[in-house]
Amino acid sequence: MRLLTRVRHNAPRVCTSVLFITVAIVKPLQTMEFPSGDTEEQTRQALTNMGAILEEAGSSFKNVVKVTVLLDDINDFTRVNDVYKTFFTDKQPARAAYQVANLPKAAKVEIEAIAIVGEVQDM
Repeated sequence: MRLLTRVRHNAPRVCTSVLFITVAIVKPLQTMEFPSGDTEEQTRQALTNMGAILEEAGSSFKNVVKVTVLLDDINDFTRVNDVYKTFFTDKQPARAAYQVANLPKAAKVEIEAIAIVGEVQDM
C-alpha cells in the first residue's frame, strides 16, 4: 500500500456503502427559488444542498471520495474552488472540473459527488 500512497495524489479508500449525489439545480431546499446568477452563490447553495443530502443519508463531507464540477465557464474555477474549500475542510476528495455547453436552467455550476455511508478506511 505504501507505493499507492506515493503514486496517487489521494490515497485509495475502502468502503462498503456508496452514495451517488448530483446537485443539478442549485435551489435552496427550503424555498426552491433559483439563486442569482452569481457563481459563488450558486456553488455555495449546491454544496449546502449536498451537505443536507449527505447528512440525511448518514454521511458527511469528510466521506466524499470523488467530486465532479460542471461549469458553464471554466474561468470561474478559482471562484468555485474558493467556496469549495470552505466545505471540504478535512481531506480533499478526488475531483475533476469541466466546462460544459449548457446547464439546466442556465445554471453556472452543477456538482456531482460519490460519498461513503458508514466507516471509511484510509489506506
